[in-house]
Amino acid sequence: MRSSTSDAHAPAALDAARAALRQARSVVALSGAGISAESGIPTFRDALTGLWSRFDPADLASEEGFRAHPQRVWDWYAERREGVRRAEPNAAHRALAEFEQRHPGTLRVVTQNVDDLHQRAGSRDVVRLHGDILQDRWLDACPRRPACRAADAGPARPPRCAHCGNLVRPGVVWFGERLPESALTTAQRLASRCDAMLVVGTSGAVWPAAGLAGLARRAGASVVIVNPAASEIDDAATHLLRGAAAAVLPQLLAAA
Repeated sequence: MRSSTSDAHAPAALDAARAALRQARSVVALSGAGISAESGIPTFRDALTGLWSRFDPADLASEEGFRAHPQRVWDWYAERREGVRRAEPNAAHRALAEFEQRHPGTLRVVTQNVDDLHQRAGSRDVVRLHGDILQDRWLDACPRRPACRAADAGPARPPRCAHCGNLVRPGVVWFGERLPESALTTAQRLASRCDAMLVVGTSGAVWPAAGLAGLARRAGASVVIVNPAASEIDDAATHLLRGAAAAVLPQLLAAA
């Protein structure tokens, strides 16, 4: 049954959620776009402004869109990458990293975000479900043996291999693509074995990541959801705290 209160500022609500985390031997923190938005990184939809507002999301985040207009897609991701590099971890990222450091081997972060703010805050072994926006990979499997190297790519937008013509693409998961198998398998294993899951800043609308909270709850874990607005997975919560991550997590985790 869900906690009787969802006011993140009510001491009883924080105490109940904190107790669940304190008693847990294994905690999984599942983070979504909301935690990064508090550092100034726009969510995917919010990034479709200005010049980019006239494009359908699939035009900028799919293999088909990239193949049709590679420079357009590359330039959009270049703009987003600059925003990630300028951003700094906020109090929520730091609170998670500090909890992890105080309780070695207890907390593991699983993120839907493609930025590196958790890592810069100090979290280790972060499970990245949707890839890494700051990394590149080849669009197609290299036909050469031995395979071409990243250094073989030229300076074009996007870079193209001088030997085989292969394009470089951002290392993120696009519409229609499967999540990295190793990351998803690890996340599902952690969710099914944890004693508590802390869900932060996600709308719960993107699957299969959204299913992790329910998986943890069915396995007997306490599920603490921190979000300023209702999400599609609130029914999985045992403790539901309404509020911004950067305000709630330091209070929640400081004494846990």
